[in-house]
Amino acid sequence: MLKTSFLNVTLRFSFMSDLIKHECGIALVRLLKPIEYYKAKYGSARYGIHKMYQLMEKMINRGQDGAGVASIKLDVEPGTQYIDRLRSIESKATQDIFSQINDLFVKAQRKNPQEYKDAQWQKKNIPFLGELLLGHLRYGTYGKNSIHSCHPFRRQNNWMSRNLVVAGNFNLTNVDELFEHLVELGQHPREKADTVTVMEKIGHFLDKENDKLFKQFKEKEDDNRAISKLIQENLDVVSILKESSKRWDGGYVIGGLIGHGDAFVLRDPNGIRPAFYYSDDEVVVVASERPVIQTVFNVSYEAIKEVKPGHAVVIKKNGKLSEHEIIEPQPLKACSFERIYFSRGNDADIYRERNALGRNLVPQVLKSIDYDLENTVFSYIPNTAEVAFGGLVEGIDDYLNKLKATEILKMGGNVTEPALSNLLKLHPRIHKIVLKDAKQRTFITDDESRDSLVNLVYDITYGTVRKGIDNLVVLDDSIVRGTTLKQSILRILDRLEPRKIIVVSSAPQIRYPDCYGIDMAVLNKFIAFEACVQLIKETGRQATLDRLYQRALEEVERPKEEQANLVKELYATFTTEEISQKIAELLKPAELKANLEIIYQSIEGLHLACPHNLGDWYFTGNYPTAGGMKVSNRAFINYMQGKSIRAY
Repeated sequence: MLKTSFLNVTLRFSFMSDLIKHECGIALVRLLKPIEYYKAKYGSARYGIHKMYQLMEKMINRGQDGAGVASIKLDVEPGTQYIDRLRSIESKATQDIFSQINDLFVKAQRKNPQEYKDAQWQKKNIPFLGELLLGHLRYGTYGKNSIHSCHPFRRQNNWMSRNLVVAGNFNLTNVDELFEHLVELGQHPREKADTVTVMEKIGHFLDKENDKLFKQFKEKEDDNRAISKLIQENLDVVSILKESSKRWDGGYVIGGLIGHGDAFVLRDPNGIRPAFYYSDDEVVVVASERPVIQTVFNVSYEAIKEVKPGHAVVIKKNGKLSEHEIIEPQPLKACSFERIYFSRGNDADIYRERNALGRNLVPQVLKSIDYDLENTVFSYIPNTAEVAFGGLVEGIDDYLNKLKATEILKMGGNVTEPALSNLLKLHPRIHKIVLKDAKQRTFITDDESRDSLVNLVYDITYGTVRKGIDNLVVLDDSIVRGTTLKQSILRILDRLEPRKIIVVSSAPQIRYPDCYGIDMAVLNKFIAFEACVQLIKETGRQATLDRLYQRALEEVERPKEEQANLVKELYATFTTEEISQKIAELLKPAELKANLEIIYQSIEGLHLACPHNLGDWYFTGNYPTAGGMKVSNRAFINYMQGKSIRAY
């Protein structure tokens, strides 16, 4: 029996300020040749399994709460297990899963050494050796990290073409509405979760399509076995997806396998969640990130296509690949946090964009240090901010090169070697100020103990900052709540006794809840919102909050399509600089000796750097779907009622 998995509680520190959980990751592999082909060419019948493992390991950044894999074997005899699934919530879930799968092959080889040499024997007798595989990496956005929360989910039936396996990178804002629709259809869903709701919705229309085709072919054919084959060949996956997704509101990439061998990957109409695919005569592969496919299959950037918003990539059992419009595409609002932080930085476009995010911060940083580069040290935390930091440094270098050229021209014929040498020595002072010393594992979860552990996790590089003289500029990906920043990191940086600490965020201020996948759903967890409320109270406008609360109570009673995001009105009365200044005041520890300033990326800078990923609702409140407006209003109501709960 395959072993069960238990959760290892791990203390994780990723962001300088707070951990933002990633969007999940999916991978789909469809082998287009017989299993024997891969054994002959690549030396192993497990080619598909190996590729799935590599894809998932390369996307491990997208899911450390759990993982799962499902496999379907094509054209097997009745009585043969053809759908296999394994999930894990071990601390290294992907490795745990594939270690267990590998053990199955090792045992089979030991027990049947001669038969094992035959690829078809392996397919028939060893689980997971299928032509169709679906993998999932989970970052739990809500709820418990139990094995039952891990994808893929499975809907079973004795008819091959009614079996369904689903895994996705998604959150829906209207689960309650969809749940009620399933009840109206006569179903009795076992739980009100978006994954189960999506699977049952697809499953309902999969059943309807099967029923329709059975009735159609029964009029011409008496042999039910023949009818089953005809249904499998003629199943209209596009129609099933169009019917299933009509009421979905949210961001999603959903992958599915149908028992007989059809497969699909569907992307939301705003393109909020990413999905890419590649195909040749041996394989079709879909994944959440492009460079993962490039690396694992050694193919060029140009060979990989992006799944269009509102479209589905459909792979029929016969191997035919096609892309179809399922939902009318809406204005592209691809998640900008994918570019800032989530996706791997070795994607060519993302690398350029993160570099540009850093460059765009140069004017604000120069102003903050009063252009005093001789007395300023530059650094970054965490490692994911390295590319943006490189852009910041390059931008500083550009500024210095122009300054040097101007000064040299001013010298004219009076230039001297010492003066020229001193001028050319001027460059950004870059140091690795904070180092992550070790990964701490603990079962202690109270805040007081957590804070003391952060001080142990990070180490400081002494001798890099001149006490009382130098400014210290530290770049971060983003600042959400600022708890770790206030309780630990700023105190650590202050040990170096800089004159001023400038914390720079490559992302704008996070002001609104996200309801499409990121674990940011409660307003009082945003330091920008807290700063805004403090400013309102300090300016004697508490009544503004009360009036907006009453309006929000009325607003959420209206259909979501008619709602406006009332929370935007709170921020409208203050400038970004005023809120940033208040954030610095709120986050500055009482004992901090250095002056503190916090600088955020501007919305304009974000869009200039990431022109094709314009999803910015957590910064601007401009939600791409009606459900987002409702979530924002509900989050404000929860705040006013003192409820620190999810708003959807």
